[in-house]
This record gives sequence, C-alpha cells and structure tokens, in this order.
Amino acid sequence: MNNFFAVSDIVNITFDVIIALLPLVVIFLVYQAFFLKLPKSEALNILKGIFLTFIGIVFFLSGVQIGFMPTGKIIGKFIGSLSYRWILIPIGFILGFTVTIAEPSVRVLCVKVEDASTGYISEKMMLFTLAIGVAVAVTFAVIKTMYGIPLMYFIVPGYILALSLTKLVGPTFTSIAFDSAGVATGPMTVTFIMSIAVGLADAIEGRSTIVDGFGLVSLVALAAILSVMILGLLYKIKENRKESK
Repeated sequence: MNNFFAVSDIVNITFDVIIALLPLVVIFLVYQAFFLKLPKSEALNILKGIFLTFIGIVFFLSGVQIGFMPTGKIIGKFIGSLSYRWILIPIGFILGFTVTIAEPSVRVLCVKVEDASTGYISEKMMLFTLAIGVAVAVTFAVIKTMYGIPLMYFIVPGYILALSLTKLVGPTFTSIAFDSAGVATGPMTVTFIMSIAVGLADAIEGRSTIVDGFGLVSLVALAAILSVMILGLLYKIKENRKESK
C-alpha cells in the first residue's frame, strides 16, 4: 500500500513539474521561431538542458516528499522529546549553514554575482555570507519554537534595520540582498529545516504546530537580506578607508 502511494506521489509530482515547465518551453519555442533563430545545435542543447532539468526536479521533489520531509519531522519530534532540548540550538546553526552550502539556487546566485561584479564580490564570500546568515536565522527559529517567542519580535526590528541599511549600502548590495532572500529560501531549507521546526513544535507541550512551527522561511529571508547588507556595509567601509589613504 505504501508503494502504491509512493508511485502515485511521483506521478502527481511529474504532472506538476510538466505544468510548471511547459510555459517556459512554449515561450522559448515561440522566440526561437520568430526572434532568436539560434542554430539548430544550440537550440537542441537548450531543449536537452530543459529535459534534464525536468528529470532532476521530478527526482528531487520525489525524494523530498518521500524522505526529506518525514525525516526532518522525525528528527524534530525526537529532539523535542529530550530533556536537554538546548542541543537543538547548535544543531540548528550547523544545519542552517550546511543546507545553505548545498542549496543549488544559492550557488547559482553567488556565481552570477561574481560575474556581474567582475570578481569584486567573490563567489565564496557571497556563499559564506549567506550560509552564516541562514544559520543564525535557523538558530533564532529554533529558539522561537522552543520558547514560544512571537515571530513579530524578530520580523519587525529586523526589517526596520534592513530598511535603514539600504541608505548606507547603496543600490548594488540592496538589489543583491533582496534577491538573496528568495534564493536562500530554496527547497533544501523549506523542506528539511522547516520539517524539523514543525516536528519540534509538535513534540513540545503547549506549543502550536501552526503558530510556533512555521515562520522559519520569513526569518531565513530576513537573515539573507541583513547578511548581504552587512557585507555591503563592510565593503563600503573598506572603500572609504582606501579613499582616505
């Protein structure tokens, strides 16, 4: 019976991915026919890439639904049932850091930032900045879940600080920062880390799975914005020192 449901889940995911990618394929074919007119070999390579993307997303989302999410929830419930729950705070930091390093969309963003800035903002610098930011966000999310701290206590001061920093860091880092928020909240973070938070809230008596288990994504997005803006502030201080010399 479990195998039946697993197969049906894969079929549903396949149809969902087809629906998501089909408009992109249609748009590409229309542009190729009337505007781009790329060589056949190049167009064929693009279509091959789209097909490989389709296969990869189906396998990834199937793995997420069958393994990632249940595992995260089991881990959260197990740690939530321990008498020394504080151990989840350093674990949350480590998980946030490693999951961000493994996030494919984060890697793509870091490469593009390095290319666009002609090496001024290095790929490794962006990657570790986002990884540390997300790690801190996951740590705060665990603390919020464990002690029932309202989400607004983190969100409101955080966005006030982010909006204040926009005047200091300039448009370049502001643009990168807000794009990083969407990239950092990718499938790795949302599926695995959020499942742990939900499982933890479910295991702790007096905590609401809905109220205390969710909110992680908003914290990760905020942390990504703040971490990149702080990086921009450090770059600006460095430039000012060079100019003063």
